[in-house]
Amino acid sequence: MAVLKIAEWLLYQLLAISCYKAAMKMRNYGSYFRNPFLRSTQQPPPLYPTVSKCTLQNRENQTLVCDIDHGTLLKNSNSSFFPFFMLVAFEGGSIFRAFLLLLTCPVLWVLNHDLKLKVMIFVTFVGLRLKDMESVGRAVLPKFYLDNLNLDVYEVFASTGSRVVLTTVPRVLVEGFLKEYLEVGKVLGTELQTYGNYFTGFLSGSGLLVKNKAFNDLFEDQKKPDLGLGSSSVHDHLFLSQCKEAYVVITNEESKNTNVYNSIIKREKNPKPIVFHDGRLAFLPTPMATLAMFIWLPLGFVLAIFRLSIGIFLPYKAVSFIGNLSGVKIIVKGIQNIEDPTKTTNKGVLYVCTHRTLLDPVFLSTSLRKPLTAVTYSLSKMSEILAPIKTVRLTRDRKRDGSTMERLLKEGDLVVCPEGTTCREPFLLRFSSLFAELTDEIVPVAMNTKVSMFYGTTASGLKCLDPIFFLMNPRPAYYVNILEKVPKEKTCAGGMTSFEVANYIQKQLGNALGFECTTLTRRDKYLMLAGNEGIVERDNNTREKKGRV
Repeated sequence: MAVLKIAEWLLYQLLAISCYKAAMKMRNYGSYFRNPFLRSTQQPPPLYPTVSKCTLQNRENQTLVCDIDHGTLLKNSNSSFFPFFMLVAFEGGSIFRAFLLLLTCPVLWVLNHDLKLKVMIFVTFVGLRLKDMESVGRAVLPKFYLDNLNLDVYEVFASTGSRVVLTTVPRVLVEGFLKEYLEVGKVLGTELQTYGNYFTGFLSGSGLLVKNKAFNDLFEDQKKPDLGLGSSSVHDHLFLSQCKEAYVVITNEESKNTNVYNSIIKREKNPKPIVFHDGRLAFLPTPMATLAMFIWLPLGFVLAIFRLSIGIFLPYKAVSFIGNLSGVKIIVKGIQNIEDPTKTTNKGVLYVCTHRTLLDPVFLSTSLRKPLTAVTYSLSKMSEILAPIKTVRLTRDRKRDGSTMERLLKEGDLVVCPEGTTCREPFLLRFSSLFAELTDEIVPVAMNTKVSMFYGTTASGLKCLDPIFFLMNPRPAYYVNILEKVPKEKTCAGGMTSFEVANYIQKQLGNALGFECTTLTRRDKYLMLAGNEGIVERDNNTREKKGRV
């Protein structure tokens, strides 16, 4: 009976109502293009002033009410909230769920807003685990929300002391970001039905949130809010009319001939900096961008295997040449700083690198065109087998690891990434000081990457796929800047402590890259992204941490 009811609903909603609405849309578009008068008639002015006319002074004790959708708090786009549903489907679900959501796009075009939202909710959330949604909401979505904040609205938003958000999108999709990064006191959104630890894909008994009703219920026994922000739609006008002051946000389509709509918020003006974030997608997955990704995937996978193979089997000169032809860009600076090898000791050179991906030591070895040894704390068996350079595991026992690294330095040059884990944003994590106690032949190497489609790191996914995803990008780039060898007076041999040496090198690398130095650690990253300390219990006597080099 349940299947029959769903089939009946689909036939009625998608075939009958939606086809009728599509036909009416096409009829209206035809009338619009045939009638020059309709095309030349300007839209009536909004009932409320635009948000650019809102003053920011003396609002510290005021209450603001607004939406996050419809081009209000987030900038407007033709695909509405689709990219954020796609992020949940891809990062929290699977590539198959993301592809299914993409297939619904032609159907979504003919549906009204409410029905469109219900379809996206069902495809995105049916069978999705609650903890997967929590992980995506904590580690993936905030970065994309911050990148798409509307600057005009946020300035007004931040000037108030109390903030309330009413939205028809699912509450679980936005609440974590709004409370953690924008300090919103109350979030009211559409509630989803759950069964045990899973979402059913259906709405709770209350259905889609009606903003005006939610507004009245929330402020029933309280004084009305001081400020309201909304779109020019009638639905927003209902609750805006009950605010002491009300302003509307001009959307992209409504502001093509005006300068009212600002660009996305600048990174330096972010309300809270994003240091750590997770997920594979490096772009906002709008329908067209997602379609391009799925078209590229088969070719990208073959290209990644090819790029990986030339790094394993070909000599360094051939790797650089063929890799560049395949689209991998390597920019090397400061190569002259290593031309004169050390002559005062029989030890090798210790290269201290910033940690951007698992491939840092590989690209450094390719840039220097000589074999290096990399020390790692945790590396998948697959990555260890495929690594074109020698890798040695450490134990996180400071004394044993120090002895191991000293032995390796006597055998040749060594690469270490003292941050202990990767960071995608322009920040450097706190450096471990162990390396500074081993030698005074230290060469800092500032490394950075650029990707357009996939990130080559993850905190919660399969780490053996990190190199594959990085090499699947159409034109990935690696920047290798070899700095001058650390002066002897700036090493432990010159009287400095190991902590002072580590902090000095961190600052030198930060200045070379334009990155900000922090005291955050691998533990902070994994607590934020994965909810654990990055430790995997392997047996009763050994604990392996998930951080790498």
